Parts: sequence; structure tokens; C-alpha cells
Amino acid sequence: MTQENSPALDIAQIPAVEVVLTVGMHLMSAAAIACGLAEDESEPDLAEARILITALAGLVTASAPDLGSMHAAPMRDGLQSLQRAFREASVIPDPPGLGPGENLTGPVY
Repeated sequence: MTQENSPALDIAQIPAVEVVLTVGMHLMSAAAIACGLAEDESEPDLAEARILITALAGLVTASAPDLGSMHAAPMRDGLQSLQRAFREASVIPDPPGLGPGENLTGPVY
């Protein structure tokens, strides 16, 4: 592989906002599936969902000031929807403020 065709150079051409949003969408999709929201009605895997939602909360919280409200607002909305879905899928829901990522975002009811 020549240097001009290197994946590192290809990804360097993508604006940072697009990279962050793409990673966020992958985390959201995986978390939705883990929460049992997939069309195939698979069983929720809340241990996996907790990890994914917490990672998404960290990404959204850390990047929001640089993304601007146009990009950050939909990410925050998606995150809160997943946090609520997690709470609904839980047999014994976490207390407010202790759900996945809520240490970074504040309580979600």
C-alpha cells in the first residue's frame, strides 16, 4: 500500500464533526439493539447496552461544545431516548441519576 492510499490519510480528510457523528450513530444503533429495540425482537442485553450508552454519553458530553447545537442537539435527544429505553427494559430500573451515562448527563426520568 502506498502512502497516498493509506487509510490514515483517507480518514484525515474527513471533518472531525463527521467522524464524531458517525461514531455516535454507531453507538446509538448498537445500544438500541442491545436495549431490545431491533425489529427482530431479540432479547435485550442490558449489560452491553449500559456500556454503549455510557460511551455515547461520554462522547456527546465531551464533544457537544465543539459540535454546536445543530449537531449536538440530535445526539443528546438520541442519548436520552436510549437512556429511557434502558430504564423501561430493566426489570429493576436504576434510581434516577444512576442509569447508564447519567453520571455524565444528569438524571433521565
